Amino acid sequence: MEPLSYILALDYGGTKHTAALIVPGQNTWLAHGRVVSPPGADAAYDQTTMVRLAHELLSQNPGRLAAIGVSFGGPVDATRGVVRLSHHVPGWEECPLAARLYAEFGAPVAIENDANAAALGEWTYGAGRWCASMLYVTVSTGIGGGWVLDGHIWNGADGMAGELGHNVMRPGGAMCVCGKAGCLEAEASGWGIAAKARAWLTDERWPAADRDGLLAQAGGRAEAITAQLVAAAAAAGNTLARAVLDDAAEVLGAGLGAAINLMNPERVVLGGGVTKSGDRWWQIVRETARRHALPQTRVEIVPATLGDDAPVWGAMALAQVLL
Repeated sequence: MEPLSYILALDYGGTKHTAALIVPGQNTWLAHGRVVSPPGADAAYDQTTMVRLAHELLSQNPGRLAAIGVSFGGPVDATRGVVRLSHHVPGWEECPLAARLYAEFGAPVAIENDANAAALGEWTYGAGRWCASMLYVTVSTGIGGGWVLDGHIWNGADGMAGELGHNVMRPGGAMCVCGKAGCLEAEASGWGIAAKARAWLTDERWPAADRDGLLAQAGGRAEAITAQLVAAAAAAGNTLARAVLDDAAEVLGAGLGAAINLMNPERVVLGGGVTKSGDRWWQIVRETARRHALPQTRVEIVPATLGDDAPVWGAMALAQVLL
C-alpha cells in the first residue's frame, strides 16, 4: 500500500504563521497549526518557526509530500519564487523562499503574496465561487488586494497588481509604511484607524467625555488603542470612535469604487479583522463604493467566508496546480 500524498500549505503572516496538511482533492485539513510571532521578530525567526511547524505536522502524519503552496505577507515575484520584502518584518528582502523550501522538504513550491493567495482561496472555496471575475481585498493590519480573472490570479507586469492599499486616496494625509502620504492603507487599515484615533484624542471637536472614555478603555495608554477597541467604542456610542471608523469606511469605499470602475469585477470580497467592525461600517463602505462606481456596474460587495484561513486555502489551491 502506497503512503498517502500530502499538500503542505504555508501562510507567512506579519503577526502569525500557519501551516496545514491536506490530501489532494479533499476540502478539510488533515492537520493544522498556528504560531503567533513575538514583537520584534525578523525573517530568520519567521523561517525557523515555519519550518519547525511544518516538520511537526509532517512527523505526526507520515506520508509523501507532493507539493508546497505558500502565501507570504508582502510583495513577491511569483515566477521566480522570491520574496521581495515584508513591510512589517525585517530581513526578507530578495529572499529566494521557494528555493529554500525546496531544499528543506524536497517538493515543488508555488508562492504568492497573501492577498493573491486569499483571493484564490475565496474564489476556489469561499465567497467568490462561480464568479468569472473577482476582487478580494483584505482590510486588516494593512490593506492588500488580489484579482482573480477567468480562474487565474492576475499578477500584472511586475507582480504588483492588486496593491490597492498603496493608492493615494487623501493627498497629504497620514504617512504610510511605503513612504507616501494618504495611502488607503494609512487611512483605512487597522493600524491607520488606531493611529487616527490616537491623534484625535487631543482634538476638541469631540466631547471630552468621549476622548477620556476611549483612552480609559485602552487602560489610560494611547498606544494600546487598536482598531478593534475603536470599533467596540463606536458601537457603544462614542462619537470620536464612530467618526474615526466612519472616515475609514468612506475612504475604503472610495478606493473600492475606483477599482470597480477600472476592472468591473463581478464580485468584491472583503476579508480581514476590520471587516468585523459592524453593520454601520459595511453600510458606509457599500454606499460609498456605489456612489463612486459608475451606475452601470452590477458588482456585489460581500464578506469573505474563509476567515483567517483564506490565504492557507489559497496556498493549497496554488499547490494543486503543481501536481
